Amino acid sequence: MVLERILELLQLPFMQRALWAGIFTGGMAGALGSFTILRQLSFFSDALGHSALLGISLGIILGLNPSLMLLPFAVVFALGVTYLLEHTRLWTDALLNIIYSGSLALAVVLLSLSDRYQGGLNNLLFGDILAVRPADLVMSGTLCTLVGLFLLLTLRVQLLITVNEALAVAQGAAVRRQRLLFITLLALVVAVSIKTVGVLLISAFVVIPACGARLWSRQFSQYVVLAALVGVGSAIVGMLVSAGMNWPSGPSIVVCQLAFFLISVALNLLPGAWVHRGQKSPTS
Repeated sequence: MVLERILELLQLPFMQRALWAGIFTGGMAGALGSFTILRQLSFFSDALGHSALLGISLGIILGLNPSLMLLPFAVVFALGVTYLLEHTRLWTDALLNIIYSGSLALAVVLLSLSDRYQGGLNNLLFGDILAVRPADLVMSGTLCTLVGLFLLLTLRVQLLITVNEALAVAQGAAVRRQRLLFITLLALVVAVSIKTVGVLLISAFVVIPACGARLWSRQFSQYVVLAALVGVGSAIVGMLVSAGMNWPSGPSIVVCQLAFFLISVALNLLPGAWVHRGQKSPTS
């Protein structure tokens, strides 16, 4: 019965678009998440996710397409936060807490003042991947290609910056430019993935696959690829579970990511487990 329901739904165009959107965003989030957690930017992705709701609210107030408004807003917001982190003496976690809490509060106030928004709050908070349009899919696929090319062409530099930034500077790497490019891509991935898992779950969507993949990786390149594969696999399984059990799609994807992580931890704790232990960050 469940299998028949899944097969029937997979014949529908909107379900096929949702599945491809999950694959694209899951792969991007997993790959960039591997760098995010090693650079201790997990809370930064959380702040980006919460700020996305403010970008959507501004788009609604201004009468613009919220999805199109979200992309430039996320980039400007990410670069602005990066500037504040570099030029203020506040603690990083405190500043990010202020930013994401404040932007979330502003977003709720703006939405309450607008009568233009016809969607549901749950769709913003937990995603609505079944509403993905062909234009959204093209955007996700294009961004996925850009992320893949960026990591392929700059993997060595990104690894060096992640492991030893001072050494990267000494070797002549354009550290600041590479960092800003990475932050910009991360902001765009978060913005595009909002429709997949929503504002509240976007941080988990980026972080969990990378944390799970970390337990199985010995080399950095292996780690990045495995994190991307976990993101893709979780999206596929999560969408199939969602279709078969009639569960919400975004939370189903994150639950599958969590299941992989918990299984990895459990296997890691078994006596004689071959899963690599004790290493803070994989190296190539």
